[in-house]
Amino acid sequence: MMKHITLKPLLHRGKDCIGIYFAKDAALQSIIRKHTDARWSKTHTCWYVEDTAQNHSKLKAALNKALEIPGREVIHVVREIRATEGEKTRVGTAATHLPAKTEKALSKKGAASGIALPSGIIHNVNVRALLQFERELVLKAYSPNTIRTYKNEFAQFLVAINKHPTEAFTPDRLKDYLQYCSEKLNLSENTLHSRMNALKFYYEKVLGREKFFWAIPRPKKQLILPKVISKEQIASLINSIENKKHKTIIALAYACGLRVSEVVSLKISNIDGQRNMLFIERGKGKKDRVISLSPHILFMLRDYYRTYKPKFYLFEGQYENEHLSHRSIQAVMQRAKKKAGINQAGGMHMLRHSFATHLLDKGIDVVFIQKLLGHKDIKTTLKYLHVTNKDLTNILSPIEDIDDLLKK
Repeated sequence: MMKHITLKPLLHRGKDCIGIYFAKDAALQSIIRKHTDARWSKTHTCWYVEDTAQNHSKLKAALNKALEIPGREVIHVVREIRATEGEKTRVGTAATHLPAKTEKALSKKGAASGIALPSGIIHNVNVRALLQFERELVLKAYSPNTIRTYKNEFAQFLVAINKHPTEAFTPDRLKDYLQYCSEKLNLSENTLHSRMNALKFYYEKVLGREKFFWAIPRPKKQLILPKVISKEQIASLINSIENKKHKTIIALAYACGLRVSEVVSLKISNIDGQRNMLFIERGKGKKDRVISLSPHILFMLRDYYRTYKPKFYLFEGQYENEHLSHRSIQAVMQRAKKKAGINQAGGMHMLRHSFATHLLDKGIDVVFIQKLLGHKDIKTTLKYLHVTNKDLTNILSPIEDIDDLLKK
């Protein structure tokens, strides 16, 4: 039976890495360990190496060795791999086939028939565009998550356009591409917005074409209501957890309306026990904010600290000077939900949604909630108005107005 080796981008312990995935195979494992500095990750359940030029060479040598073993096929699906000008960059994507009509519209000068584009290959004409794109994102100090998302979206575009240079595209040609994404690839509204954001950044910030996207309409975003659970379910969730560290994590996330990224990056120095305050350092959008700590949660934090004695990060991971991973905390949340009998879909962010909604239920002004959550735009906070029970329970049905007229 043919076996596959899959390479994927991986963020491990704060570093860009390449994950090496394959089914259990002693021969393959021996080759990978012999020819690379790969280490095993329990968190991601794969072998991995740091994403460096030197490791690319070692991986190439190891994979060539793997090909010598009968019955092995190596499938490259690396989304983000450095390249020099003149090289072709391989990214993780399915084979892309543009229909003849779309390809002709994109080409203007191109062939009238459809072209089956190479699977996951960025043509050497556009490799430099990807490098310039990444450099501009880094220089503008975008977050690692945003850089990763934008690069992946832009890479999908580069794969699709194949040999056509990015500089030659006009707003009308981009409309053809986005129509293809919507109708043929069936991308969701959110994914389309993400891809358009990446393309807008490239054409307006990298190439300096101001107002390039003015004539390109955006799809209307779906109103997706926040996933919220009741206060009673929150209590059941927290009470179901026996591990003191895990219980403190879940309680703190709800009590302060924190994002999971903010929970894992909390340092001991972020807690001001004298003023009962929690300092969120460079949250989403690189905004600092301060949140009040309730006496109950402060008691839990002190009890947790006495037991675990963390040194730097509040919630330390498996290795020294490293915080707990996002995945570990999400796993804690899912186990607690199952134990508490909560069947509603949703992860850690459900606690943040519930925090905001419960404050609205108590009559707290939405502007204050916006500041507590660290939202840049009040519109983001206003979505909680759609799920709050405030005032709705006090609205009487019109049938009450004719109660006296109804036959008993």
